[in-house]
Amino acid sequence: MQPRMPLALVGVSHHTAPVDVRERLAFTPDEAERVLATLREHAGVREAVLLSTCNRTEVYLFPGVRERLIPAITELLGRKAGKLERGLDDYLFEQWGDGVVRHLFQVCSGLDSLVIGEAEIQGQVREAYERAGAIGVDPPLAGPVMNRLFQMALSVGGQVRSRTSIGEGAASVASVSVELARKIFGTLRGKRVLILGAGQTGELIVDALRRDGAESIVVANRTHDRAVELARRVRGEALAFDRLSEGLARADIVLSATAAPGPIVTGELFAEAFPGGVGGPLLMIDIAIPRDIEPALGSASGVFLYNVDDLRRIVDDRVRVREGALPEADRLIRAQAREFSSWYASLEVVPVIRKMREQGEMLRKTELDRLLRGLQHLADDDLEKVEEFSRRLMNKLLHEPTARLRNEMDHGEGPGMLEAVRFLYGLETERRERGVRMTRPSPDPVDRNKPLGWGRTKEEGR
Repeated sequence: MQPRMPLALVGVSHHTAPVDVRERLAFTPDEAERVLATLREHAGVREAVLLSTCNRTEVYLFPGVRERLIPAITELLGRKAGKLERGLDDYLFEQWGDGVVRHLFQVCSGLDSLVIGEAEIQGQVREAYERAGAIGVDPPLAGPVMNRLFQMALSVGGQVRSRTSIGEGAASVASVSVELARKIFGTLRGKRVLILGAGQTGELIVDALRRDGAESIVVANRTHDRAVELARRVRGEALAFDRLSEGLARADIVLSATAAPGPIVTGELFAEAFPGGVGGPLLMIDIAIPRDIEPALGSASGVFLYNVDDLRRIVDDRVRVREGALPEADRLIRAQAREFSSWYASLEVVPVIRKMREQGEMLRKTELDRLLRGLQHLADDDLEKVEEFSRRLMNKLLHEPTARLRNEMDHGEGPGMLEAVRFLYGLETERRERGVRMTRPSPDPVDRNKPLGWGRTKEEGR
């Protein structure tokens, strides 16, 4: 059975798939354009948006036809993912109808993020939506339904963040590190960062520090080639590991994230780097387990030392504050989701009212003709009065249902009322036939002579 609102969503997220699967399904902008154009060409989708981030790949579709879209999208995503240890179906999730609306609103508000309330996802949603609208196909893939859906989602995301504490305070290790640095230094402009190790978390923190103004990045690692590689990615310079004390002496911020079995920054190395003591504030962030920096160095004058547990406690406190905002955020999302459902139903209310009146007029004329065949003896004026009576009666009988239907649309109960009117007036058959004509697949929706693969050019995809 098709959902009342034919929206569909198929994808993977951090809830359903590990990172090694998600990264296989990450789409570049050009790949996203090709996949959307292919869905229109082979699966009959009128409107579509593909959202791809490090934590999710989701395809939003309208109209959604379950029996045809799932195989088409599974094939597309399967070709992108390649061979997996388990079948792709084990990682995919689906949403239909109203569930698509609520899910997108939650995503855009940061409620479905790995870190609750993170703000970056809102910009990523906007980019995905704008990309779909810019693809050179006619009509655009971001048509009236997707336009309304994504514009409302972006608005809801802004409302949730402005009216609740969902985005209050830093709530990731990287953002907490930047916040600590700002408290210590005021501004990070011109500050020098020394990073020990070449792991992903350390890179994320360095990226966050650089975005906030840190300029000089030095990378030291026991494997020099890895130090060079990371230094290239963060636009810094590599330092030979045996010159660590030199790098330490020049640093304002030290970030350590190696896999060493014991301390790297020892009291001896610290004394070599700072024979007269630290001249100014020195922030040391040790996220390694076991720890890279001897804990006793935290008591040295001018040194601010934080380990991974310190950072996690701060993050947990912030997350608890954000979790307290979830009920209010959920209320906002549900209210806006109902508004979208009513808007969508309003697209069909005018044709339904017109059909009701057409049906009423047909019945009025049929019964009036039958009546007048036995009233030929009446004068023309009297016959006109009988016809006027029938017209007024029909209008009065239809006025209350029409007015109530319009009123319910304005108060969020329109979709259910619309279904009831279709049923009571016998209009559901006409709607079902119209829906089939709108979404009927070709005899072979996946053209086996033109595979849904990744060897096609952008022009072919279009």
